[in-house]
Amino acid sequence: MFTKALSIAGFALIAALINTPFLVSAIPKISAVGAKFFTEDGDQYFIKGRLDRDFESYDADVLLPGVAYQRTPLDPLIDKKQCELDAKQMKDLGANAIRVYHVDPTADHSDCMSAFEDAGIYLFVDLDTFTTQISQDTPSWNDSSLAAFSAVLDEFIQYDNTAAVFVGNEVLTFGNQSDAAPYVKAAIRDVKAHRDSKGYRKIPVGYSAADIPELRPVLQNYLACGSKEAETSDFFSLNVYEWCGESSYDGSGYAMLQKNASDYNIPLFVSETGCRIPPPRLFDDQAAILGDKMSGTWSGTIVYEWISEENDYGLISYGPKVDPEKVTEALDGFPRSGTPTPVAPDYSNLKKHWATLSPSGVKSSDYTPSNKPPPCPTATVSGWVVDGDVPLPSLGQVLDRTTASSDASTTQKATGTASGSAATATTSGKGGATGGREIAGMGAGLVGVMLGFIVWL
Repeated sequence: MFTKALSIAGFALIAALINTPFLVSAIPKISAVGAKFFTEDGDQYFIKGRLDRDFESYDADVLLPGVAYQRTPLDPLIDKKQCELDAKQMKDLGANAIRVYHVDPTADHSDCMSAFEDAGIYLFVDLDTFTTQISQDTPSWNDSSLAAFSAVLDEFIQYDNTAAVFVGNEVLTFGNQSDAAPYVKAAIRDVKAHRDSKGYRKIPVGYSAADIPELRPVLQNYLACGSKEAETSDFFSLNVYEWCGESSYDGSGYAMLQKNASDYNIPLFVSETGCRIPPPRLFDDQAAILGDKMSGTWSGTIVYEWISEENDYGLISYGPKVDPEKVTEALDGFPRSGTPTPVAPDYSNLKKHWATLSPSGVKSSDYTPSNKPPPCPTATVSGWVVDGDVPLPSLGQVLDRTTASSDASTTQKATGTASGSAATATTSGKGGATGGREIAGMGAGLVGVMLGFIVWL
């Protein structure tokens, strides 16, 4: 539930279960095949985990988790010493991946990426920034945004432990502004086109959505629908804050999430979770996501967040709160570097869950994708406004709502011209168990870290 307009940054750490050994010198790259993630060794990859042996000796039933990791506003992957300290502690927790919301593509990330790779940790990275993100209020997609997204991809594609990229996080939060969805899909189309034009590996390109009842499951279906694979998302993820306190699979709404995803044709995972109200954080939802009820459909989960800050989601702390006027690096008064110390009992509660969960997967050689793309959703009177498989915006196009009609297929009016890779295109509150959004908690955060799991079989 990382709201970019309110928050400076966040990281997601994802953990994985791995059932086939491999060498530390060549961490297997991740790809999306049908509705699942696989390593290039053919092992299924779950976002979930525990790590109970060294990276050099991955074997059956080894689980690794992940965290959201954004200690600094612009880029947490440029401090070698701090990355090494955090990677070591994440390894203790069971993490094998981090989600980073903001990075500087011009910086040198080799030391940090190496530190995380040595710990068996993958990166899930957002391509947008505060100035290039797609806005649901004034949707647009232009050359400068594509160039900025491409620069991040160009920088991180060189690292084998870059697992996937997001083109947006919680862009849509209202059904009546869902006419912004084609702009998200256009970003996916053009980033994939850039990836392919450069001859890069097929790194998955997808989206992280807010858990909004009126957008569920139409948004996930819209991003996966259509006959043109070049225009559809490679995966879909959802920021979910429904299972709060001592809830249950049915009472939390997770049963409905599973029902909505049972026949989904691309990988699906929880990209943020971890209610903080009521305390302490129990993380009981991990058993559902990574157990028999959901692991056949969902590829794992990411827990928000790594560091302690004002929003009170931290799994670790770098020390007591300080005066930010005297220690400017502390931003809101919470230190952004130092020795990571687990926050009790949240850290241990999560670690205990991950240590007992071992979702079973399938080898890629035994897997034949069978799920078909879902039908493109049609417009509704009071909710979703995109009517079917409408033409996607071209580069330079801005949505003009002043001329919008009740027919969502005619609401996109170009105010620019197509160019580049798009030129050929046709034109619940966190804290409660009701499926709402916990804006006051995560949205106000300055820096975040997410945890998750990945399983290889």
